Amino acid sequence: MIRSFNVHLVPINFNNAQFCFCPLEPSVAAADYDAVMENPRYLQGVFGPDSQWPNELMTYAENLASLAVHQAEFERQEAFAYSIFNSERTRCLGSIYVEPCRLNEFDCEVYFWVRQSQMALENALFDVIQTWLKSTWMFSKIVFPGRTVSWLEWQEKLAGNE
Repeated sequence: MIRSFNVHLVPINFNNAQFCFCPLEPSVAAADYDAVMENPRYLQGVFGPDSQWPNELMTYAENLASLAVHQAEFERQEAFAYSIFNSERTRCLGSIYVEPCRLNEFDCEVYFWVRQSQMALENALFDVIQTWLKSTWMFSKIVFPGRTVSWLEWQEKLAGNE
């Protein structure tokens, strides 16, 4: 079953003293590609233990096509992907993916990654994302597979939901 969001006002941007979130779309392709390709192996598994994204041989054109898909999903309000920049918006630090949850017990499932060279920001970013989703999106039941629920537990929950 494909689930969708029941949100009326989707935030387009977020800014604080450390981070800026903006839609993950073709306009940020160069910065995003630089962040992804800094160390593709480091990012593999962000969407699950079997995920092979990103492919180490991913081309800029493939990345651009992927961002066009994220933009279309955003416009249709099916899923919301954001690029994470530093507060000055001069460097892409990573991405956030807010998706309808495949389980009824959560409002959304969220994945995010930070480029390896900025890993020291990961815990602060996790806190900011959680606060943003609760205060701006008004989500109360958020799951971060692989973070707030182990991958094994997440896979078991999904298997039990089929």
